[in-house]
Amino acid sequence: MENGHQAVRQLRYSPAVGSPHGVEVLDFAALRAMDTHRRRVLPQRPDFHVLALIASGTGTHEADFHTYRLAEGSAVWIRPGMVHRWIDIDACDGPLVLFRPGFLPGLTTAEATAPACWHLDRQRLSLALPAAEHLGREHDTAARTPHLASPALLSHLLAALVLRVLPDGPARTGGTPAASRSTDVFRAYRAAVEEHFTDWHHVADYARALGYDVRTLTRATRAATGTGAKTFLDQRILLEARRLLAHTDLPVAGCARRLGFRDAGNFTTFFRRQTATPPAAWRAAYGAPDTRGA
Repeated sequence: MENGHQAVRQLRYSPAVGSPHGVEVLDFAALRAMDTHRRRVLPQRPDFHVLALIASGTGTHEADFHTYRLAEGSAVWIRPGMVHRWIDIDACDGPLVLFRPGFLPGLTTAEATAPACWHLDRQRLSLALPAAEHLGREHDTAARTPHLASPALLSHLLAALVLRVLPDGPARTGGTPAASRSTDVFRAYRAAVEEHFTDWHHVADYARALGYDVRTLTRATRAATGTGAKTFLDQRILLEARRLLAHTDLPVAGCARRLGFRDAGNFTTFFRRQTATPPAAWRAAYGAPDTRGA
């Protein structure tokens, strides 16, 4: 930790012995047993997905500056690149599913825009837990008996679990052709934003690259997220700005360069417009002040 900032631990997907298929199933008890030094309470940034269900107990989780109280029925979905920490899970029980990006192909709009934490009622939890258990049994079988392993089956079982736990409920159809096209447009835009947000700050850049006009991207993004394409892009840039300010010791000018701004002044103007707070003041409020220039 330098200047009061907590360094983020970068977590790479490293499957357990006998789990080469891009998915692994464990539980909170196993997580605690593996983490005797309690590194889970420090900020970490995985390059894989973690889907967790709280079957019993209570706890606390933090993801990208939001703190969530965990209780029976809580669902947590940590995406690759998200900065999170398990503040208190000593009393939590339930399954955790770790999987690589791409193991669950073709994420729908609902899956891509689901929150980091939400709550399942008792009926939905009673259906989700057996789905996770089934996935866990197949995973264990694949690890112990390789000739019975089926990555396709594991992928389908994971998809079924995700559909069961999503906050909007499991019933999803393809919808109308127009709705399906809108979803495809948003998915393409979202992927492009994730790849290029540090270089491209205007929706027109994405429209040109994807072959759509700006209005098409705006309509598709609003249908999927409730906000326009520009707001979606700005929020992604802002999230990364907050991560850099909170979890690194880069000076504000360095954060500006990392995010593709011409200079610290333009970055400060952007950050202040989004948050009503200058970057250095936000950093000081979150952790320690920036001592190398604003």
